[in-house]
Amino acid sequence: MQYLPRPARTRFPLSLLTLAVLLASGPGHAEDATTLDTVTVIGHDTESYASGRASVGGFGEAPLLDTPASISVFNQALLKDQQARLLSDVLKNDASTGEAYAPVGYYENFEIRGYSLNAASSYKINGRTITGEQNVALENKEQVEVLKGLSGLQSGVSEPGGVINYVTKRPQDVRSVTLGTDDEGGRYVATDVGAWLDSEQTVGVRVNLAHDDLRSYIDHTDGQRDFASLALDWNLSPNALWQFDAEYQNRRQPSAPGYQLLGGAQLPHDIDPHDRIGYQSWADPVRIESLNLNTRFEYRFDDAWTGTLSASRSKVVIDDYSAFPWGCYGAASCADSAVPNYFSPEGDYDLYDFRSPDDTRRNDELEAALHGQFATGWLRHELTVGTSAFRRVLDSRPELNEWVGTGNIYTGIGAVEPFDGEPGHSYRHLDSRQYGLFASDRLSFNDQWQVVLGGRQVRLDERTFDSEGDTTRHTRRAEFLPNGAVIFKPRADISIYGSYSKGLSLGGEAPWFASNAGDTLAPTSSRQVELGIKQELAGFDWSAALFQIHQAYQFARPNGDGSFTYVQQGQQKNSGLELSASGRVTSALQLSGSLAAIRSRVVNSGTDDYEGHQAINVPRLRASLQADYALAEVPGLSLLGAARYSGAKYADRDGAVEVGGYTVYDAGARFSTRIGDYPTVLRLSVDNLFDKRYWRDVGEYFGDGYLFQGAPRTARLTASVNF
Repeated sequence: MQYLPRPARTRFPLSLLTLAVLLASGPGHAEDATTLDTVTVIGHDTESYASGRASVGGFGEAPLLDTPASISVFNQALLKDQQARLLSDVLKNDASTGEAYAPVGYYENFEIRGYSLNAASSYKINGRTITGEQNVALENKEQVEVLKGLSGLQSGVSEPGGVINYVTKRPQDVRSVTLGTDDEGGRYVATDVGAWLDSEQTVGVRVNLAHDDLRSYIDHTDGQRDFASLALDWNLSPNALWQFDAEYQNRRQPSAPGYQLLGGAQLPHDIDPHDRIGYQSWADPVRIESLNLNTRFEYRFDDAWTGTLSASRSKVVIDDYSAFPWGCYGAASCADSAVPNYFSPEGDYDLYDFRSPDDTRRNDELEAALHGQFATGWLRHELTVGTSAFRRVLDSRPELNEWVGTGNIYTGIGAVEPFDGEPGHSYRHLDSRQYGLFASDRLSFNDQWQVVLGGRQVRLDERTFDSEGDTTRHTRRAEFLPNGAVIFKPRADISIYGSYSKGLSLGGEAPWFASNAGDTLAPTSSRQVELGIKQELAGFDWSAALFQIHQAYQFARPNGDGSFTYVQQGQQKNSGLELSASGRVTSALQLSGSLAAIRSRVVNSGTDDYEGHQAINVPRLRASLQADYALAEVPGLSLLGAARYSGAKYADRDGAVEVGGYTVYDAGARFSTRIGDYPTVLRLSVDNLFDKRYWRDVGEYFGDGYLFQGAPRTARLTASVNF
């Protein structure tokens, strides 16, 4: 593939400055200058970063104060001010979350509370599960919700870390256009148009469109993104509402592979974050095409009882043609290792021609529920009962992964010839089905005491197939997942809770280098205990939570002969403290922050080297703080700032290679004005203000360890015009 010459890097590109001048400047002083429309400055944006409600914690939207779980909500005001385009831009605000294999140009993976999320079940739109192998667009999202901890009651089979839920914008009268650029010369345009089609607001529509010319800070990883979404609301009667959402995205961008430990024991040094290792001109951009459909019907029988029926389909097709650096089988210094899945001590790596076209993943889900309120004597009930069905299928062609040459992280690699061959025909790899019955009852004894009792009966039926269509594995599992909580409200604005929950997760798949490569282990159970407190003050909310989670430990166990066997043995126990606060401190200053202290340990694994220290890629302490200050001296101008801290963490399961902690500072500004008759908001954001060098992600992916550097200093500028 041919690449355009890369523009020279500047501290702040001319195109970015030009956009600011054109949109924000007043009339020029030259005598022959054209008179522009009057620019009127308006007061500062009063939107708060605090959000008091979320739907991810149960079976419908509820106040956070009444939800016995640790939940973070990032609303549209924060997404706009931080110019978020990826989920990583959002989750950097939550200290309990981290990246778990998130290369530039590929779909991102995350962990919550030290446990990796599962792309099959950990991500939702409007409460319905989507395929996680996509970078979900944010242009049509009202807010992003993060449920931290077990979600067996809400999701069935899922990972213990938590669930991420995107909430879409609903129809309203809105018309806006956003133009943007960045310090790499990228170009961005997005529109948000909505209206009610009649005066009674019976039928409403909202459309979001976006185009993004992606200019990455990493060489040879520029790309494009196109997005379109539609939201419909139809009030069929005063008691009946039908909603529909559709969104399509086509993202094309070369992926930037990660580094690996040198000799399996040392971090690479003096690495330029702009370098793309292993670049070859014949490697094509990774293409990720996604379609998410979601519909919901709600009928109110009376003031106490409501029924809902919802369905969704989420489909992702990935075409991956990459030049991928991995391992050091071709290096003399790695000859004595049975599995050298790392770079050589000198920085040598093997380069592979990796091809995985037509990789198709599809999730289908259906749920019916009944919600009601009633009393049995003096005891008040809020009851939800329902049933659900979920199916996930994977269709793909056999991967082609062939060695084509050797390079070095310091001296680079010349042009090598791609492998002469093609992947085989597509076939169905996986057909996974889940069926569930669930119920939850909130019992209110008085204004102070509540008990929430619930559970989900899950039945899992999963098959895998070979290229001939023969079944290679058939997993059946039925389990009851209980959930219970006690809530005490000493005052109307304070909630203290304790909860217990049980979860069920899919077993892991043995990596290619294990003696049982390709085998999928049995599903595993997890358990969580949590204590928390929340308070809602006037415009300011804060919360604290203590938690402990246990899950079976899955890993490639070293054998005496240098080989590995993938097993479930022992447990990973994560316990921690979470603090969060958000809201206005004064009329001019609002803050949003979080802190997470997590102790993650492996016990009873039978492998002493993996025990007695923090688990891989989980720092003991993370913190995040965002600030928004409105300058009284300049009406309409607000200064934005943020700081993110991560403590040291290990880059290997042995705990032998420690990656240092880091603090990154961001800065920005928002200027609300009026150009002619059009309200306009200019936003500037500068991330990593002091150009800090650090390793942001040092975890494992399918058994192999990868190292990803944090982005250098980057800047974005957007102008949003309402018309």
